[in-house]
This record gives sequence, C-alpha cells and structure tokens, in this order.
Amino acid sequence: MKKIYPLAFLLLLICCLTSCVDIEESYNFKADGSCSVVYGFDMSHAVSILKNLMSDSLQATPQFSMVKDTSLNFYSALPDSTQQKLSPEEANMAKSSNLSVKMNLKESIMKINISHVAKNYADLQYYLDHISKISMNSRFGNSAKGDNVPLRFDSQQLMAGQDYYNYDVTPHKFYRVIDKAKFNAFLKKTSSTLAMAKAMLIDMPYKVVLNFAHPVKKINNNKAILSADRKHVTLITNIDEVMKDPSIMNLKIDF
Repeated sequence: MKKIYPLAFLLLLICCLTSCVDIEESYNFKADGSCSVVYGFDMSHAVSILKNLMSDSLQATPQFSMVKDTSLNFYSALPDSTQQKLSPEEANMAKSSNLSVKMNLKESIMKINISHVAKNYADLQYYLDHISKISMNSRFGNSAKGDNVPLRFDSQQLMAGQDYYNYDVTPHKFYRVIDKAKFNAFLKKTSSTLAMAKAMLIDMPYKVVLNFAHPVKKINNNKAILSADRKHVTLITNIDEVMKDPSIMNLKIDF
C-alpha cells in the first residue's frame, strides 16, 4: 500500500490517540504539608508507530521538522470561554499550575506535563477534585492568544481518566478509589480509540509514584511496591490490566 498520508492526517491521528499514552503521575509530599503533583502524558510511542504511515518526502517537510519545547501558565493556556466559567477558587488553582509541551516529530517525541504545587492537604484535595473538570471542557492549542502550544490538544482525552477517581486526602492518609460507573463510561466513550491503539500494538502503561516525607504505615494495594525505607510507593500497570480489574488502581495509604 502506498504511503500517501499527509502530515495533517498524522497530526489528526496523534490528537485522536491522545488517550493512548504512557501516563505517569507523581506526588512529592513535603514535611510542611505541601505536595507537588505532576501528570505526565507521553505520546511518543504512538507517534513512532504513526510515522510509519508517512512517506519519506512528507517526513522531510519543514512542518514535520518543527521542534517545540514550551512551558506556560495553565490558566493562560485555557480558552477565554473556559476562563470565564471558572470560579475564583478554580481560577486561582489554574494560575498556580503549569503546562509544558515538548514536541519533536522527527525524534518521535510528544510529551505533555501538567504540574501543580499544593500548599497543604486541603489544597491538594481541591486540586485532585477539580483539575479534570477544568480540563475536560478545554482545548489547549493555537489561538488568538498566540502560538503558545504547537498543536491543538484535546485535554478531555488527556485528563478523562482522572475524572473516575474519588479522593480522600488528609495529613495522614492518601486514599484514591476508582468509581466503576465513571470508569465504565470512560471505556465506552473511548472504546474506538482504545481498539485502534490495540490494533496498532500501542501499549498504554500507567505509573503512579508517591514520595512521602514520613514512612508509610499501611497500604492496601498488593501490586504497589513500597521502598525499603517505606517512604516511596510505586504502582505500575497498564490500561489492559485496569480494564480487567479497575480496583487495581485503588490506593489507600496511611502515613
């Protein structure tokens, strides 16, 4: 079959496959009660596979050679229509968060990070409860605000998974339990995308890393790995495992 797909088609496929990513969540708890949170979305593997659909001539175009390494305030990346709908609390949360995009298609690099520093446990609880709700109604990308982000990313796909968790965070516990009804709705909505990814042999790893200032006293997930000093928890799985048993993502950590 001739490889006649234009660059625009590749970029469209990448955007459609934004739910087919390597996801890594990291939480770094400090002794003063603050916590830095980073959601990392790596679409590089999907890009590598999709590049095989393109001809050499298209890969040699200036557009394909474009390289971007951009960091900006999360609030400023939101469309005006989304900003206007935010409550004062949500706006402040967005303003204290950052979005970074790194893209180099020739090197099969496509990464997005959303980061936030919570001042305390109540702030962290609020962030976890609201970040997906803001992102679900937003698209980051080229707009009248300027070419801050190289492509129009559908953040609904990127953050949809975060919306099916229920959190309970206090100074001595971090509980996250999956809502099976919301998870099943997520699977139904993304079924075609997940099927496409599986057909193209695109795996979807999911890694959660939690670093605590104090030793963990108790953890309920047998798949999670607890470090020797009991201050670091790592959970590694993939979307196939989660689809078979959603409870594998449940974390109840007392520290």
